[in-house]
Order: sequence, then structure tokens, then C-alpha cells
Amino acid sequence: MKVAIIGLGFRLGYLGVVFSELDPDFEIVGYVDPAPAGLETLEKDGISPGRAYDTPEALIENETFDLLMIGSPNFMHLDHIRTGLEAGLTVFTEKPIVMSIEESYELAALLNAYGYDRLLVGLVLRYSPLYRDLRAAQADGRLGDVVSIEASEHIAPYHGAFFMRDWRRHTRYSGPFMLEKCCHDLDLYNGVVGARPRYVASFGGRKSFTPANAPQGAGANDIEVYHRKPSGWMGSDRVFDSDGDIIDYQTATVEYENGVAMTFHTNLNVPDEFRRFCVIGAKGMAEGDFVRGFLDVHDARTGEKTVSRTYSAPSERSQHYGADEQMAEDVIAHITRGAALPVSALDAIEAGILALAMDEARRERKVVDLAPVWARYDALLHGETAEAKATG
Repeated sequence: MKVAIIGLGFRLGYLGVVFSELDPDFEIVGYVDPAPAGLETLEKDGISPGRAYDTPEALIENETFDLLMIGSPNFMHLDHIRTGLEAGLTVFTEKPIVMSIEESYELAALLNAYGYDRLLVGLVLRYSPLYRDLRAAQADGRLGDVVSIEASEHIAPYHGAFFMRDWRRHTRYSGPFMLEKCCHDLDLYNGVVGARPRYVASFGGRKSFTPANAPQGAGANDIEVYHRKPSGWMGSDRVFDSDGDIIDYQTATVEYENGVAMTFHTNLNVPDEFRRFCVIGAKGMAEGDFVRGFLDVHDARTGEKTVSRTYSAPSERSQHYGADEQMAEDVIAHITRGAALPVSALDAIEAGILALAMDEARRERKVVDLAPVWARYDALLHGETAEAKATG
């Protein structure tokens, strides 16, 4: 499989290695990135990045490939997706797919014109063994009707400090933190619920990475933990007095259209990190943790544990609990043989809209009703809006 890359950052550099390990014919024919942070990762594994180009248009005009991969900063995603779709290409974009409600509408119109099956998205946790086992237990009837969910994504201080130093610290480039980091998780639970979110409330802010909490004493600003994860484009060394505007903790409550309720919590300063969920249904309960690597399912009537599984990454360098390897395998099969994928661009847009609603609710201290958003989104996704037809 041959690919071209727009935005050769750390993420797509790593995925280039993963894809090359699974496909002996994998080749990167070229890339566009003025400062390719992922180049070193590829070169360490002896993988050529192909020719460097100044613009996506030049790359597309001069190279032949099977898949255009987008790893550019979030605020560029929509333009790069549009360029690929208009050129007749199959496109893979990293999450989040776009970074605002308005961009979600624009993308819906694009997909109406070009077809959503030509746009793939890197919501990698859908490919994780743990999530697949959770959905299998649900399909087997072990949970019954889902009633409520408690879930979280908590990340360690070294990773939280990265967000305070990286370009992602500016929401004008990344969108809000719930979108940039937690859209993975929100997509998972949207899938479990099987319905769209309707009402959203949320609270949060920044309380950990503030000047008052900066380490004190000689050399305090060079403490290794806060600089362990390197930043790329627009990187900074400032952690506790970052010029960014992202939050470092947030909670949200969601009611779905089918009445299921969910609470979700994120925090960027959790020294013993976890990424867990508890899905409670009428017939059973599923509890799991991606970081700590387990899934337990209990029967509501008998209390019996009907599923008990543990998980570990396939290698020391593996990211996302082995999900990247499965995603690469499935994407290769999709491109070369037309195999189905477990997540779509539409799933990604819906997860993004939920994340954006969470941030709107937090900022404006209100309950957000998503019904008008879904109505406009569906009209654009499926064709002309009622207003356009009326005035046509």
C-alpha cells in the first residue's frame, strides 16, 4: 500500500512504522510538512518518507498512491480533507476530524457530495481488543438495555504538561481539550449507547497547571517529569505559566436520545493514571480500564462474574494498548480488499459534536440541547436544507 502524508508529526511518524511492520509493500511516497517532527521516528526504522513537497496540491499532482493520510494540526483538517476528497482520493485523517460545530456542518456537506465511505478516521480505540470484547458481551445480551455509564480519561502529569507546552495548548489550533483528547472515549460510549446525545451539562477549568502550583527551588523548572514528552510545532518550555487556554480538568453529564445517562471526567494531573468505564445495564454490568488492562462483566441477578479478561500491549513501543496495530491491519485490509471498518467519519463527527457541546456547556454554564444541531447536520449530510428548497 502506498500513502502520502500531509502533516508528518509524531503521530503519523509512529503510524508509518506500525503500517510498515504489517505490510511489506507499504511505502510513503511523499509528504507535506515544513517541520516534520515524525521524520526522526521513520528514519530510526529505516523508513523513507518519500519526497518533500511545499503544498498538498503539489504532492497530489506529482505522486500516485492509495491513501492520503492527514496528521496536520486540527485547525487544518477540514481544508486538507476537502483537498483530498475533491481530488478523488481516499483520505485517512487523525482525530479529531474537525474542530467546531460549523466545520462539522461543512464536512457534512462535503460528505453528501463525495460520500462518507471515502473518509477514514483514526479513532483508534474502536480497534482495541478490550472495546471489541465489551461490544461482544453487549451483543451476547450480558448487559441488557444500557441504563447509565460512568467513564473517565485521566492522564499522567508528564502528559498533561505536554498539553501545556504543545500547540494543543491553544484552542484556536486544537479546539477544546474534550475534543482534542477525549473524542476517542466519547466515540466509544456513543457506540455502546447506540443513540445520539441530546442534553449536555459540564463544569471544569484549570487548577493544577497554574503558577501557584509550580515546583519551587533551584532547577525546579527543569524537573524531568514535566518535559519528558517532547512537543513539536509551536512548542514551549513553560508548563505552569503556559500561555495556552486549555483546561486541565472537566466533568460532564449527558442524556442520550434514548434516555441513557452518562457522566464523564477528565483530568491532566493524575499520577496513577486510568482510563476506565462502568456500563450498567438492566441485566448486567461491564467494568473495564484500558490503562490497567481488564474487563469484568457481572450478571445483575446472580452477581456472577461472566467475563473476566486482562490485556497487555503487544510490545514495549506499542501505543493505545495494541489498538494501533489492529487499526493498521484493518485499514490495510480496507484499502487492498474492501474489508469493513468498525468506525466511520460519521461516528467521528458525532463524537466531536458531543465534545464541543461539553465545552459550550462548561463555558456558558448552561445545559446544551443538541436537537437543533442534529437537525441542521442531517439536512446537510443528506441533501439540501429545507430553507434552500423553499427559496430554490
